[in-house]
Amino acid sequence: MTESEKKGSSACCGPARVRDDHALGHQTFPTSDDSVEHDIVDIPGGTGFLGTDRPELAIDGEAPFRQSKVKPFRIDTTTVTVARFAAFVAATGYKTEAERLGDSFVFRGFLSGNALNAPSVPGAPWWLMIKGATWRAIYGPGSEADTNPDHPVVHVSWNDAIAFASWAGGRLPTEAEWEHAARGGLGDIRFPWGDKEPDDTNYFPCNIWQGRFPDKDMGRDGYIGTAPAQSFEPNPYGLFNMVGNVWEWTSQPFTVRSLKKSVKRAHRGKAGFKITKGGSFLCHLSYCYRYRIAARTGTSPDSAMSHQGFRLVYDVKA
Repeated sequence: MTESEKKGSSACCGPARVRDDHALGHQTFPTSDDSVEHDIVDIPGGTGFLGTDRPELAIDGEAPFRQSKVKPFRIDTTTVTVARFAAFVAATGYKTEAERLGDSFVFRGFLSGNALNAPSVPGAPWWLMIKGATWRAIYGPGSEADTNPDHPVVHVSWNDAIAFASWAGGRLPTEAEWEHAARGGLGDIRFPWGDKEPDDTNYFPCNIWQGRFPDKDMGRDGYIGTAPAQSFEPNPYGLFNMVGNVWEWTSQPFTVRSLKKSVKRAHRGKAGFKITKGGSFLCHLSYCYRYRIAARTGTSPDSAMSHQGFRLVYDVKA
């Protein structure tokens, strides 16, 4: 694999389940008061920006940089936490798709012993399908103590996120809303804090990989795996971890408008996939350079992984 191919590889973003129906179907619940404490901020409407004229992974449809009209909305300052998701489950009895299917994808760096013999993903052997891995036990049975209440909830599929949103009175953001919020009013910037690039030595504005992927994360940003949902400096709108930490679901199907055969080949088999944004703690400049605002990838809506989360937006009532 060439360096350019590594930089653009989607394998670290997460594998897809091999299923004919792509989903078990989502459940909906009456809206609750969603009483676990969490902060929501107002995002002004107007002219937003989407994409970039400085694409790093053009094959993903990052370009062009364009304007997008955005209505005012409200957004969670953090991704949904384990504690908040637990309140939803306690109130409704909801079971995630990972729980119903009985397994989920876990990055092998968190596993040991017999778990390392679990089925791996072709082309991405660092992803293992672990029986019993869920939002309650993020590395599989026995890892409940590693599931921290103030960290992002993970192992949640798109359908799980939709179910939570219907209960919490919100919805998943569009890609335009997500980018508008992530830019924090700063315009054409690469990251929520500006254009300065994170590195492996002395600048750690977000939770991504430091070191040689996938062999060893040196954790110089303070974390190996997820960080608390409210950590690192927020962007000018007060939003935490819009890039890095965990991938975030959006409401939209993943599409790339291109007639190039190479692009069509790269995204073959992704019908029904959803756009995810922001990258995760597994991203690195040398391998998966998707912790940029304009970066995007497509994820199967029934997939659940140890680095996949979400945050909600809320309509502003007239």
